[in-house]
Amino acid sequence: MTFGFMAFEGMFFVIFGLVSCIILFVIVRAIMQWNHNNHQPILTVDAAVVAKRQEVSSGMHSTGHHHYSASTWYYVTFQVDSGDRMEFAVDGPEFGMLAEGDYGRLTFQGTRYLGFERD
Repeated sequence: MTFGFMAFEGMFFVIFGLVSCIILFVIVRAIMQWNHNNHQPILTVDAAVVAKRQEVSSGMHSTGHHHYSASTWYYVTFQVDSGDRMEFAVDGPEFGMLAEGDYGRLTFQGTRYLGFERD
């Protein structure tokens, strides 16, 4: 074995370990957030839709053919009567039904959006 091969092998295991730790951290954090939300009360409050935004992520995959993929995440910010603002991730159809300025009853549990009924 040459020094170059040993260095590559060592670097491979370091990078593999680092990526594994990051994936594990993300999974543990998601489980903790899910558990935290499950222990929160379900609240319904008066609120107004004050902002909407989308995040689009795209990429190209090549496996002999070029494949393009895109993912879109939707977020809506609500302002409650106390003046506090909360942003929630919502699905596409829900995002399309909400408009800035809508006023109604927001239902949520922790950071989990459960619904919005217009007045």
